[in-house]
Amino acid sequence: MKFKNTLIKGRLLQRYKRFLADIELDNGEIVIAHCANPGAMTGLKDTGCRVWVDKVNNPKRKLQYDWHIIEEAKDNVLVGIHTSWPNKLVAEALDKGRILELRGYDSIRSEVKYGENSRIDFLLESEGKPPCYVEVKSITLSRTKGLAEFPDSPTARGTKHLGELQSMTEQGARAVILYIIQREDCDRFSIAKDIDPAYETARVKATNSGLESLAYACKISPTEIYITHPVKTVF
Repeated sequence: MKFKNTLIKGRLLQRYKRFLADIELDNGEIVIAHCANPGAMTGLKDTGCRVWVDKVNNPKRKLQYDWHIIEEAKDNVLVGIHTSWPNKLVAEALDKGRILELRGYDSIRSEVKYGENSRIDFLLESEGKPPCYVEVKSITLSRTKGLAEFPDSPTARGTKHLGELQSMTEQGARAVILYIIQREDCDRFSIAKDIDPAYETARVKATNSGLESLAYACKISPTEIYITHPVKTVF
């Protein structure tokens, strides 16, 4: 996914109220940017870190900047912080056949209603095959070198999704949870059990009913981001 506009460099001053960040651009201007990430963003909110933002140029919007990327202070790695990116990246990857485990379906639909007042990120279908329900999660957390983890804060919504995916497998469908790691420095993925034990309990239960878990890494630069290769899951 190539960015529509050239991203603007700056330095993070502070992230606050979850969705706001004060950023000093390289030209010295201080702006308030929208932070499209409701999580804890552990390791990704240190003052002084280099960041990249996009200027929206939409007079109807209160905030004219979106925060997209940060260079993590610990290892100087670029990390994509926008939680809506993974769905766009997966749509692109499915279209190009980059996710090997999800090839071979004739129809790919997004945001399809299912479960209890929920929408599945992607529904893959082909005649003669069980439907495949794919839930996408954005990953930014890495507390141990080379290991990506999810979640970075308790997620009741994520636990609810696991229960609904389990229900789909019990009805004979295929269900996959696809963890998209928005960083390049991790070759393993696991669940942060200490952060949200309820999520892990639900994941194990759903896995025992047939849920599949996949993790893929991304290539990130100030000009584009795209899914690259599978990452080993260590549960």
